[in-house]
Amino acid sequence: MTPAELAEVVLSAAHAVFTERGLDRSALPERTVVERPRNPEHGDYASTLALQLSKKVGVPPRELATALADQLGRAPGVKSVDIAGPGFLNIRLDAAAAGQLARAIVEAGEAYGRSDRLAGQRMNLEFVSANPTGPVHIGGVRWAAVGDALSRLLRATGADVGTEYYFNDAGSQIDRFARSLLAAAKGEPAPEDGYAGAYISEIVDAVRKIRPDVLELDDDAAQEVFRVEGVQLMFAEIKSSLRGFGVEFDTYFNEKDLHDRGELDLALQRLREQGRIFESDGATWLRTTDFGDDKDRVLRKSNGEWTYFAADCAYYLDKRERGFDRVVIMLGADHHGYIGRMKAMSACFGDDPERNLEILIGQMVNLVRDGAPVRMSKRAGTVVTLEDLVDAIGVDASRYALARYSSDSPIDIDVELWTRATRDNPVYYVQYVAARTASVGRNAAEVGLTRGDAEAFRPELLGHEKENELLKALAEFPAVVAAAAELRGPHRVARYLEELAGAYHRFYDECRILPRGDEEVTDLHRARLWLNDATRTVIANGLRLLGVSAPERM
Repeated sequence: MTPAELAEVVLSAAHAVFTERGLDRSALPERTVVERPRNPEHGDYASTLALQLSKKVGVPPRELATALADQLGRAPGVKSVDIAGPGFLNIRLDAAAAGQLARAIVEAGEAYGRSDRLAGQRMNLEFVSANPTGPVHIGGVRWAAVGDALSRLLRATGADVGTEYYFNDAGSQIDRFARSLLAAAKGEPAPEDGYAGAYISEIVDAVRKIRPDVLELDDDAAQEVFRVEGVQLMFAEIKSSLRGFGVEFDTYFNEKDLHDRGELDLALQRLREQGRIFESDGATWLRTTDFGDDKDRVLRKSNGEWTYFAADCAYYLDKRERGFDRVVIMLGADHHGYIGRMKAMSACFGDDPERNLEILIGQMVNLVRDGAPVRMSKRAGTVVTLEDLVDAIGVDASRYALARYSSDSPIDIDVELWTRATRDNPVYYVQYVAARTASVGRNAAEVGLTRGDAEAFRPELLGHEKENELLKALAEFPAVVAAAAELRGPHRVARYLEELAGAYHRFYDECRILPRGDEEVTDLHRARLWLNDATRTVIANGLRLLGVSAPERM
């Protein structure tokens, strides 16, 4: 019995109690949940339904809990129900009901853990969006891992998600990039505000192969060549690096398109229609202070130039016009000040900032070796890049390490820890279970042990304490996935997988799955193989949500 199925049993019992007592059934919720109690001695699951309904129907919570416990105790699969405190229901399942979960998981396969919790939500998820002026640095890599995992989680819970990379190919940073390329091509030092590193020389060489005559042009024309070709080369490299990291985007959106298609003018017109625009000192302003911003924002300067914020407005409107109900943007720690102005901008368009716009802020990441931060990339010169991280610990460890922590916490990634083939390396600890469960399956086949017909499965045999512990851990997976999606926390999946791995290791150590020597294959061996394979399914499903492989051998 899954937690969702047990929750339905609890709700059904409540319907029966309300009917018997003539209570108002409209007070009953459409659905309820059961949770694992913190102390396993209190039972397999706990429900607070009696406490939730007591005031609504005017029945003391203990009295209502007693009636619910009596009704629940008659339900198939429920072994016992105890009442604790003011009206908590502590529920124990019989072994057969608990063990049925193993078969349900194996039969569900990749679908186990998925739900329609967020069905009907259409979301645009923008992450990374690094400027094409250099390789993706380690902060951007964190968003690549977290953002991609979050998109997988949102889709697994029924949301319609479009992932997006905002490609900034306009503005002063691109101008500095072009000037840096031209200076390197001419053998001159990089501009004071420019870019340096071996990658600049690599791009210069690539541009000169495309345009051998580039240095024969005047500086303005040469700089434009380096701008156009350099940006294309750099962005192609960024896309290739992210693809190698397992991250693909549904849409790569060019900022330049906003300008070329007149979308900044359209955004200005919409904001003017909302009565939020005013003119002052020759410039055009948006009155964001109407919605809590610390100051009003310039959209167009007195010289006619658009500001970055004007492009932000146009881009937000473009996403909303494409039918996305919720715009989710992931930004680095240095962008914390953007939240107020972006929320106010959303309100200026007439939207509800709490419903239509969500901004997630990620904290810094350090790569640590021998106890000291790795501060410089051999190639980028000043930052640690995606390639540096992958070269140091690999793709799987990188994605897992970056997704394992709440994004609002700074993290240090210890090279020694994340490359160690020991249990203190979290990704190794979890992947080892994936490999061990697969190995058990192979060894079972060699000795003629198969799960057998599902109808012949005897779940009541899974009564060992460690079997029950593992079953309860497996049962939690759908709730973990739903919470991770709703709370935007892929780290919850990683931490859950580590707990599940621990439960499996304890089960494996105490409950022999395979027969020894000439020992006859029994129904207990088969039941435990179902449980082994259920664990393999959940570990693989969880790792897939994080974009990490579930190896069959290690």
